[in-house]
Amino acid sequence: SFLWILYGKNETSVILFIGQPARSKRPKEPGENKIKPVNKKVKPKTPKMKERESADSSSKSQSILTQVMDKGRFQKLAATLSLSAGQSIELRCKGSNVTWNYPSYLDTFKDSRLSIKQLDRYGQLILANSTAADTGEYSCWLQLCNGNKCRKDETKMGSTYIFFTDKEELFVPTPSYFEIVYLNPDKPAVIPCRVTTPSAKVTLHREFPAEEIETDGTDIIYDVKKGFVYQHPTSDHKGIVYCKAESQGAPQISIKYHLLYVEVPKGPPSTTIAASSNRAEVGDSVHVICTVLGEPDVDVNFRWQYPGQESERPVIIQNFWRLINRGTGHTTRISKSVLVVEDFEARDAGNYICIAQNLQGETTVATKVELN
Repeated sequence: SFLWILYGKNETSVILFIGQPARSKRPKEPGENKIKPVNKKVKPKTPKMKERESADSSSKSQSILTQVMDKGRFQKLAATLSLSAGQSIELRCKGSNVTWNYPSYLDTFKDSRLSIKQLDRYGQLILANSTAADTGEYSCWLQLCNGNKCRKDETKMGSTYIFFTDKEELFVPTPSYFEIVYLNPDKPAVIPCRVTTPSAKVTLHREFPAEEIETDGTDIIYDVKKGFVYQHPTSDHKGIVYCKAESQGAPQISIKYHLLYVEVPKGPPSTTIAASSNRAEVGDSVHVICTVLGEPDVDVNFRWQYPGQESERPVIIQNFWRLINRGTGHTTRISKSVLVVEDFEARDAGNYICIAQNLQGETTVATKVELN
């Protein structure tokens, strides 16, 4: 036995070797030139901050999502997966309280091809007879619940984007032949011409004047999971566009997208209220109209308070909206709620209050109707 003291760049190690002295001249066996320490004790290095962060982030991103393969095998899923349309797929997510996310149209049409079950140790998602339209994000996560309150467990999640390739359908099918895309100056706009084949070459075209729109990778980029993204929309981008895809065959054309430029200040609804008359006779029909001007893609919800409400006075309430062009290339949404009181009575006199609400807040307006 003997001791060697090795001086490294950053530390000194004392290593105990057991074996023949160095003067032995016997031939070396293959691989014997590799030092084989016994009971080596090395002080662990403290990882640098970046290494710690990457280790933390990798643990956070550990996927609990697997694909069930043939013969009971399981495969962890990468960020993307390509399958041929027509194939069925089974996904599993470890945990006793799993929530799933998948292309929303499968819910919209209550598609019987989709089956989701929660078993004791995992959640199961089965999609049978897939089609090109099923292309999209499939993800799952664990729910942490305390009583009736649940929240997403950010450390136990899984996600993959699945392409269901179909040479007859290069673009992911949509329920309509024409879509409106709003160009808002303070957020990116997406033209959602997604493809079913990730290797397809996709270009963006303007209908009039007929030309290909350059994708420079900075202001306009193509994301295979989203479509074309205008990073900084302007009024110059408005018009009608479409996408073209090529992949080992004749090019295919997407549906058309009408790009409308929007410039409406964000905030609670800009609301006004007016009655058809502020004085009414008994038996009259009175209309009270609540109007909101806002962003084209922002929904507005209306609530009413009126004099006969507590006595359950029957009234008619109608809500509707439409887009208006202000003539400067800007588009605004006008939303209205109309409350109708037929056969006006004494109990109907008083304040009519409209509460309009959007994601930024709510606005309350009121008007008074008196009995003559």
